[in-house]
Amino acid sequence: MDHATNACRDRAQQPSNKRASTSAMHIPDGFIDTTTAAATGAVSLGALAYAVRRTDRDLGERTVPLLGVTGAFVFAAQMLNFPVAAGTSGHLLGAMLAAVLLGPWAAVIVMSVVLVVQALAMADGGITALGANILNVAILGSLTGYAVFRLVGKIAPRSRSGYMVAIAVGSWISVMAGAIAAAFELSFSGTIPIRFSLPAMASVHMVIGMGEAIITTTVIGTVLASRPDLIKNLPQHLRNSTNARRPSFNRSWWRRWGIIPVVLTISLALATIVAPFASRAPDGLEKVAVEQGFAAAAGEPVWNLSPFSNYTFPGLGEGTLATAAAGAAGTILLFSVVILLSRRVGRPRPETTPKEDHPESIHPLEGHEHTNHRHAGHSHQTHNHLSAGQRSAEKSEEKT
Repeated sequence: MDHATNACRDRAQQPSNKRASTSAMHIPDGFIDTTTAAATGAVSLGALAYAVRRTDRDLGERTVPLLGVTGAFVFAAQMLNFPVAAGTSGHLLGAMLAAVLLGPWAAVIVMSVVLVVQALAMADGGITALGANILNVAILGSLTGYAVFRLVGKIAPRSRSGYMVAIAVGSWISVMAGAIAAAFELSFSGTIPIRFSLPAMASVHMVIGMGEAIITTTVIGTVLASRPDLIKNLPQHLRNSTNARRPSFNRSWWRRWGIIPVVLTISLALATIVAPFASRAPDGLEKVAVEQGFAAAAGEPVWNLSPFSNYTFPGLGEGTLATAAAGAAGTILLFSVVILLSRRVGRPRPETTPKEDHPESIHPLEGHEHTNHRHAGHSHQTHNHLSAGQRSAEKSEEKT
């Protein structure tokens, strides 16, 4: 048995001072073959291109920093491994959380950036498996979870509790969808037969999904109580009830932008203070790899230039200080990358009221003069409603 198998077995049997090199459903190099890696990479690339087009349609000035802090929070929260049954740990996936706050397509972009930064900067997930990881976590996690959330929301009671139930079910499904997809990818690659990979991955992630649901509903519940305007597509009955309970605020700088430094500070606190003391037990995929005997397939990573490999900081060793420093660096890096990419890929538009957009316009129900606006499915340029006789008189004058 080689070094890779021994390393995984050591992590499975006892805690270590070193954070695990893979996370739940972060497939490392060697677990999937070239064909599967290429196929999942092509699907992920196409879905990302479509997500960029969809997100660009409603990318506002305030949306861009919200994308950044959401990505930073998800990155920091993923460092917090919590213990689950049978000596296994799990952590927040975050896809459903991002989808509820930003919308499913924006969540696909943010989660993809998180995975890329983890793979390149932290050596968390393989470069050859990046397409599969994006497919499992960012695409399936966001879209499948959000679709189930919307479906359950239609049949659940129109109340705050019904909304939270829908979020919880969608969160659990987002984890299960990614785990099942990973099981099939391992099987297609010949790493482990599907009759072993599917039940093993599904059983452990059933429990991890429960933790995902608890964390996601807690965070969304807090946002709903304090800043419901930050939730994308919040149902009108909840928007009305939360606005009725909250005191009115003027649209000051802090009201519009204060959430950004607050969430970024919370993310940094999670990454630097809490993460170094998170569970060191092996995560779901590691546990399955050891128990099913394919841990040795990981081998050496293809990318060996990660500056914060294994969530450590250069020159600080592998202790809690190194984890805290790496977490802080990764959180700031993730926030910056998302902001830069959002401004580069999208075209942030100023968020103005209709009156500011068309200062000369008059509502079609309040008068007959219109200035280049659209109503009731018809487009109007500035014009005056004249009678046929008036128009004939004008033409006669022009001829003379």
